[in-house]
Amino acid sequence: MVTINPLGIPGRWREGFALDHHTVGSTYLGDDEFGHPMFDTQRTELGELLYRLKYRSDTTVVDEIIVAAATFITSWNPGIDMIVPVPPSRSQRPVQPVWILAESLSRQLDILVASDAVARIKEIPELKNVYDYDQRLAILQGVHTIKTDIVRGQRVLLFDDLYRSGATMNAITAALYDHGLAGEVFALAITRTRSKL
Repeated sequence: MVTINPLGIPGRWREGFALDHHTVGSTYLGDDEFGHPMFDTQRTELGELLYRLKYRSDTTVVDEIIVAAATFITSWNPGIDMIVPVPPSRSQRPVQPVWILAESLSRQLDILVASDAVARIKEIPELKNVYDYDQRLAILQGVHTIKTDIVRGQRVLLFDDLYRSGATMNAITAALYDHGLAGEVFALAITRTRSKL
């Protein structure tokens, strides 16, 4: 089984975790012929699997990721009623890691996945290029809508593949509580970046 190193993630949710860091370290190698920086990035075991799924569309790694996630959730035991995946930021990606992982986790744990509980209703720039946390929150205002009839009174596991600053998950958590009237929200990400951005 994949080695994990669960890390608490701060947010408005009752309790949240990432299963490990995404990377161990990164060494700057210089710029390529187009002036773009190049890095030698060392990833954690789980970070490498997620990288292969997210950026190489390698679905052969899903089972390994899900066994690690399901084992952790079973030991954590937050008593969730449903899994609510964070809507993907890049809708044109051929393989949507968050959806694939949420569906597989749902089957593994025999817990409902409510993929339509949260919907993105407007496009925004990719947040990985926005470094100020308050600016990220401002961009996220009014971006998501919640189906109250699905989440009202439920204990929700808000699920994402990669936790960066937590701005998106926090914005969705606030909406789940304030507009969706969720009973409790817990958060889980597969990996988290080392930076706070």
